Amino acid sequence: MPWSSTPEGVVLTVRATPRGGRDGLDGIVELADGRRAVKARVSVAPEDGKANAALAKLLSKAVGLPASRVELVSGATARLKTFRLTGDPAELTARLQALLQG
Repeated sequence: MPWSSTPEGVVLTVRATPRGGRDGLDGIVELADGRRAVKARVSVAPEDGKANAALAKLLSKAVGLPASRVELVSGATARLKTFRLTGDPAELTARLQALLQG
């Protein structure tokens, strides 16, 4: 899975595509090193953190969290990013599974 539970919530790995034409989550992708990531696209360009902000907003809407509970923890300038979603880990995991695994 591209996420792991922590006592505070869930840590999520995202492979971002800025200027992707639309905002959306496109399932789970396997990376070259065997890890998995959520494939996400946003329509904005990666300038001045706008794509990161759009990704955080997309994730907050998708899992039903306030934007203040979605935090970028690594990968600010990389395509592969790690986000922390703060909340009940079991509930967040269930929402992610329903969203991304059909």
